[in-house]
Amino acid sequence: METARLLLTAPATGDAATIFRRYASDPEVTRFLGWPRHQSIAETQAFLAFSAREWERTPAGPYLIWSMDGALLLGATGLAVVDAWQAVTGYVLARDAWGNGYATEVLSAMVDLARGLGFERLTAECHHQHQASWRVLEKCGFMRDNGMRQTKFPNLLPGVQQAAFSYTKRLMP
Repeated sequence: METARLLLTAPATGDAATIFRRYASDPEVTRFLGWPRHQSIAETQAFLAFSAREWERTPAGPYLIWSMDGALLLGATGLAVVDAWQAVTGYVLARDAWGNGYATEVLSAMVDLARGLGFERLTAECHHQHQASWRVLEKCGFMRDNGMRQTKFPNLLPGVQQAAFSYTKRLMP
């Protein structure tokens, strides 16, 4: 899948070291994510095995975000299928990819993909302090649901529930 500046691909087994090095092990990059920072390549390989199962089970799954020439891994995004009507999305970008509009570009691509697959709703969660991400969600037409929910952000305070905004984008009229 391509956007104006990016190439999105399903993760492959050979991507483990690059994923680990570029974003999955970086404490600053993973700070506001809902999955634990990878401490070893083995954890990244477990993610790749999970990704392969998701792609076998559903019509979409995790995507890696590459520069258009495929030379530089910039991050990851994807769709997680909840049911026939709803999917969840999110994104993570390597530090040197921040501030280039890539988050908006890949989130827009995930909206288009979800709509094309026939989903009626696309949802996302965002830590209440991560203003850059909630601005991207709002720029892409996601509406913040009323109130905050409590969820875990394991790279901030492991095991402690923290406030998150929940966002929804309706894809069908």
